[in-house]
Amino acid sequence: MSRFELKIWDDECERCTFYSVLQEDADHMETDYFLMRYENNPIYTEALQTLVTFIIEAMGNRHGALNAFFNRHENEVDGFPAQGKIKLGTFDYHYPNFPLRLYALRITENIVILFNGGIKDGPTNQTSSLHAQWKEACSYAQQITRAIQDGTILVNEENRILNSFDGGNDIIL
Repeated sequence: MSRFELKIWDDECERCTFYSVLQEDADHMETDYFLMRYENNPIYTEALQTLVTFIIEAMGNRHGALNAFFNRHENEVDGFPAQGKIKLGTFDYHYPNFPLRLYALRITENIVILFNGGIKDGPTNQTSSLHAQWKEACSYAQQITRAIQDGTILVNEENRILNSFDGGNDIIL
């Protein structure tokens, strides 16, 4: 796998900062590739809007990256949207037979890394057309987790950001 940079994807939410991966020599972040692939596809437009609303509103603004939202464990990453029924106060979250899957890595309740995803068209990631995106997300997650463990990436919970080992904002792995 080539080098990549962790970049802020959205830091305007009240409770959570979202990062994504920018591959070396790529024009867009991985999450943006996912969005662009389905935003003009009438079959998936509504599902995509539902997923983005779940990420930005439910996690980003209302609740933060609660463990309850990260319950679709798929090796090193979790798949969105969450599975089953989740009730938080007056809010109910339930996405049965959801056609899309977006992969993510929860760093803290306030920091999440979003990857790529695709159409969930098989019973497992190994048999689905999104197998390549899942494997790639797992690989990114492994590298990011190692970098946090060895101090290459510093988690600044107070400011809801990730920094490089020298305190800078450029995180290249």
